[in-house]
Amino acid sequence: MIMKKQVTLATLPFLALAAAAQNQQPNVLLIVADDLGMGDVSAYGSETISTPNIDRIGQMGVLFTNAYATSATSTPSRYALFTGVSPYKNPRAKILPGDAPLIIEPNQPTMPKMFQALGYATAGIGKWHLGMGLGNPDWNQPIDPSPNSIGFDYTCVVAATNDRVPTVYVQNGNVVGLDPDDPIEVSYEHNFPGEPTGKDNPELLRMLPNHGHNQSIVNGIPRIGYMRGGQKAKWVDEDMADYFLGLCKDFLDNVPEGKPFFLYYGLHEPHVPRLPNERFAGKSGLGPRGDVILEADWCVGEILSYLEKKGVLDNTIVIFTSDNGAVVQDGYKDMGTELLGNHQPSNGMRGGKYSLFEGGAHIPMMAYWKGHTAEGKVSDAMISQMDIFASLAAITGGKVAPGVESRDFHRTLLGKSKAHRRELILEASGRLCYRSGHYALIPPYKGKMVQDHTGIELGNFPEYALFDLRKDPAQTTDISAKHKLRVWIYKRRFLKIVGEHYNGNTKAEKLQ
Repeated sequence: MIMKKQVTLATLPFLALAAAAQNQQPNVLLIVADDLGMGDVSAYGSETISTPNIDRIGQMGVLFTNAYATSATSTPSRYALFTGVSPYKNPRAKILPGDAPLIIEPNQPTMPKMFQALGYATAGIGKWHLGMGLGNPDWNQPIDPSPNSIGFDYTCVVAATNDRVPTVYVQNGNVVGLDPDDPIEVSYEHNFPGEPTGKDNPELLRMLPNHGHNQSIVNGIPRIGYMRGGQKAKWVDEDMADYFLGLCKDFLDNVPEGKPFFLYYGLHEPHVPRLPNERFAGKSGLGPRGDVILEADWCVGEILSYLEKKGVLDNTIVIFTSDNGAVVQDGYKDMGTELLGNHQPSNGMRGGKYSLFEGGAHIPMMAYWKGHTAEGKVSDAMISQMDIFASLAAITGGKVAPGVESRDFHRTLLGKSKAHRRELILEASGRLCYRSGHYALIPPYKGKMVQDHTGIELGNFPEYALFDLRKDPAQTTDISAKHKLRVWIYKRRFLKIVGEHYNGNTKAEKLQ
């Protein structure tokens, strides 16, 4: 709650902003964590880690226990979030290298464009991973199309992920702090002469890779891809959380009085490499992964407190979620598995990031808007992140263009209705599965069941597998043999929805 303060000249600008906020459309703060599982948030019952600031959103508003990303990986998940379109319909919506082209077309309807049309100030800050430019961009020149091209007035982002080059911030299409005399070169095919790599120069590393992640070295950390130049522009991993938080505050300070805002705040944690600021290092007892979760929780608390200080939190819709499920071991030897102890990042669900099992796309999600959300509501309504677009449009009076699949569940988002998705198509690294009610149908796919470098079960079955999530939330028992009619019904429905996008069987089987 906002504490009463003595009015001084210093507080008058904040009071003016607060007064203006009462007469405008609601602001929107959308916070998306990276690789955070339900079990990583104490509001979902975890006793091994404490996330009081994230929990606060659910305590003040609605905590969803049955929310889903559209995908078990970042790029397709974020594509659907911004466009309201299923990622499996875009073949480019897959895990991207750092030099990939922008996969959202500049003329495509998007959530930030919808807010722009309503007169909102819009910003995208933090994790991006949706490509930029037309592919293999020249990082020493303005990049177009940039994230600004899809509806953001201001952007400052990590082009791909923390573990991929280029390891620089891109602000409004320009690399931050670039020295023209030290141009950036990037390649995902070959190294540059004389540049050390994690593979050839392990003596230069302060964190060792366990899978891939053995190419260009930045800050003593081996990355994916090769990079040369741009020394002054390279980020410092331990300062990234503070950097993006500061930019969010700067954006809020510069929103014109009386103008509502839409702020996408893409947390870069707990994605690898996990390098918390020294204030958080060693604090969780769970190793670097736990430490960066504490740092991410602190960031959430800071942005909420800043909104409160400015007097605009009460008129701000706050949504917190994650782009996909959890992963512990994902490319570096950071003691994540060894120090895990009793912590369960996937909250007892099977699988995790990359998986068709529930741990892949079943994610934490909370929503708060003072006076509009039911306080302390726990909702088991099945809802998709893809529906945030249409739901916010319904609240703010925005328009959703034809072809956008996002559906309006704004009353569910506010905790005032039990309306929900009756079915969902979920994606994981190009594979698809079907969710209806409390049943999960996983179609057959070739390949290993367990991914070697993560230890995560991927959900590759030789035949259709069916799970009753109400009785068996951990998906330990395939009940397809006992429920052949239900399998047949769900299979027909699944194939009707996805059509030729399903590539697990032969074409003849698809059309039966």
